Amino acid sequence: MAFTVRLLLFSSLFLLPVSVFAQTNGGIAVGDFLTATAANSSPWLSPSGDFAFGFFPLGSNDLFLLSIWYAKIPDRTIVWNANRDNEAAVAPKGSTVNLTANSGLVLRSPQGDELWESGTSAGVVAKGVMNDTGNFVLQDRNLESLWETFNNPTDTMLPGQTFERSRKLSSRQSETNYSKGRFQLLLQDDGNLVISTINLPTNLANAPYYATDTTSGTVAGSEGKELVFNVSGYLYVVRENGGKYNLEVGEAVSARDNYIRATLNFDGIFAQYYHPKNFTGNVSWTLRWSEPDDICQRNREDSGVGVCGYNSICTLKDKRPTCGCPKGFSLLDPNDPYRGCKPDFIQGCEEDELSRTNDLYDVEALTNTDWPTSDYVQLKPFTAEKCNESCFQDCLCAVAIFRSETCWKKKLPLSNGRVDTGLNSQAFIKVRKDNSTLPIPAPQHPCPDDKKKKSQTTVIRAESVLLGTSIFVNFILGACLCLGFVLIFRKKHVRSAEIVLDSNLRSFSYEQLREATNDFKEELGKGAFGTVYKGVLQIGSGVQVAVKKLNYVMQEIEKEFKTELNVIGQTHHKNLVRLFGYCDEGQQRLLVYELLSNGTLASYLFTDIKPSWRQRIEIAYGVARGLLYLHEECSTQIIHCDIKPQNILLDDYYTARISDFGLAKLLKMDQSKTHTAIRGTKGYVAPEWFRNMPITTKVDVYSFGVVLLEIICCRRSVDVENNCEEKAILTDWVYDCFLGGALDAIVDYEVQALGDKTTLENFVMVAIWCIQEDPSLRPNMRKVVQMLEGVVEVQVPPCPSPFSRACLKESFVSQV
Repeated sequence: MAFTVRLLLFSSLFLLPVSVFAQTNGGIAVGDFLTATAANSSPWLSPSGDFAFGFFPLGSNDLFLLSIWYAKIPDRTIVWNANRDNEAAVAPKGSTVNLTANSGLVLRSPQGDELWESGTSAGVVAKGVMNDTGNFVLQDRNLESLWETFNNPTDTMLPGQTFERSRKLSSRQSETNYSKGRFQLLLQDDGNLVISTINLPTNLANAPYYATDTTSGTVAGSEGKELVFNVSGYLYVVRENGGKYNLEVGEAVSARDNYIRATLNFDGIFAQYYHPKNFTGNVSWTLRWSEPDDICQRNREDSGVGVCGYNSICTLKDKRPTCGCPKGFSLLDPNDPYRGCKPDFIQGCEEDELSRTNDLYDVEALTNTDWPTSDYVQLKPFTAEKCNESCFQDCLCAVAIFRSETCWKKKLPLSNGRVDTGLNSQAFIKVRKDNSTLPIPAPQHPCPDDKKKKSQTTVIRAESVLLGTSIFVNFILGACLCLGFVLIFRKKHVRSAEIVLDSNLRSFSYEQLREATNDFKEELGKGAFGTVYKGVLQIGSGVQVAVKKLNYVMQEIEKEFKTELNVIGQTHHKNLVRLFGYCDEGQQRLLVYELLSNGTLASYLFTDIKPSWRQRIEIAYGVARGLLYLHEECSTQIIHCDIKPQNILLDDYYTARISDFGLAKLLKMDQSKTHTAIRGTKGYVAPEWFRNMPITTKVDVYSFGVVLLEIICCRRSVDVENNCEEKAILTDWVYDCFLGGALDAIVDYEVQALGDKTTLENFVMVAIWCIQEDPSLRPNMRKVVQMLEGVVEVQVPPCPSPFSRACLKESFVSQV
């Protein structure tokens, strides 16, 4: 017995190393698979253990990236990842990757949907090999390569890797987003190795900002044939005649003692890094060399957006670009400064022409800053003062640059912005004065009591004069007073809308608007109170507008018209649609709005192509801030009463703009409740409309909650065509999913949303708070904005409707 035990122990000394080696020898058999789970996500390792192939966890969101990474260093830097249609193959927890004979590597979701496959050039896969070079290869039974990651690179080259003509590296979108970005390194068909930006979502490349110029020249065969990163860590272009063009500079680094990689970074910098294989303490990657030396200056796109996107400024720091917005502009995406900036105000000829004041702009002066490809006029000789004034008076001009007695005027969007200390220039940026979201002071109209007192005082004084004068004078004065009252009375009734001129609205004749709309030819939409037409006002080069023609058939129309004139005319916020003017001629009632280019939120959300998660987040923020302004920050409190995706428009930058105040019920500042007829649209109407309860701003909060769920899920609040009855009512279904912890189902397993799980969970909880059946439980819009922005912690909400199926089920389960 003792001998048997000794024999087993002795045998184990040999079996254990074989078992370990089987996990790290790099060979993978057909039928082997990996599962994306935190507890069991052991990767396939190369024989040395330097590289790992498998599911790389992305934060704590239960999302994984199928990739290859350095396995022995703390950074675990990714050198390759699966990519499908320019999107990173991010997989939710429970996904699997299988090695198959006919399709190679196949990545599937927990539900069995195919997320990505490698495919093969030809033949049947016999095995997979994770090499010590960092190359994962699929081989046939003759050990011939059928597919390999070295031939399908992402953003990194490794020693031993070569590029033939037409092969390229593509940057990732950001430090944490592994989808295809805006920069590419390409060995062109003419042999030139170039780095350039591309105009996503196409592959159209702009002029290169870096090139080796290895093309045909005076020496035969001087064009580049391939890009080589040899096993010693040297990177060079091999010419047709055998010559070399070295990319690297400086002293060589030992490939035996260091890991070496060359990466096209998300900001367009191509750099070589090294990391010691044996180290102690905190060690990270060291930069050996990079190109270009100053990307802010070198990258100049005639048809692109530049390194930092439109309307931004690129500044070099430690050989890497940093991006910022000028005053009066803000980031398109607060989490991605490289996407560009948008103006916080409306700037253009139509806005300037339709405003009743000339004092619209301030000027922000910057030194040594330029947007060199946005010029439309050059003036010379000129002075700095004249340059500033010329832009200030020009409605097309957004920025003027003065240098060397020359003035360049530029218009939006501004591209290729950069700081250059050698310019010796001045930049004059026009910033609209009323671009803030602060409430605009209301026109100072006397209150009714003051008017009454003033009228009484006038009558008393008139009577005193009459009693103290002769009958003849009394007669003359009496006739004058009567004539005056008649004229005032007629003026009030003929021009009842005159009081709105204080709110910067312009009065149009019916004929002007008939001509502007080409006899109301192009219909943009139709609502309960009228039809909207596209028009062009003959102001300057032409101003596009949306003309709402009201159906003058009932008294309610008159109420809507007066409401819109007196309220919208005094509002100004970047998340509200601007009312430019009106027509009040006979029985014709028309409203003239700014025309927004990207249509309604409904047409944007409910399509086959789902908008990005980040874009939807920004839209939700915009709608919430617009409602906060209406409820608390404008001079007269407004309840919209019909918040829905059809009444939310999108401008050039996809900024949400709330429209259609025709159903608004005005509240005086000392009131908080009002009773009114049922208004709104089915699916968005708060329960109190049907219960003869006081209507407060909480009805808009309820509607916003429904819209927020539609923004999150990209589906309508009521889907009668849904085959699954439980999913037909969005609010009920989302609460069911929330109770069951199935947030991934709410967004249909969308990778971007699940990658931002904290925001997703907060948004869902805020929406559930907003749709509470009891109005007193709903937060006001100020708190909604604070919760969405993360300023206030979001508590777990109760069941929104006590008698709904979901809540009755929850109550039954808790009792059991």
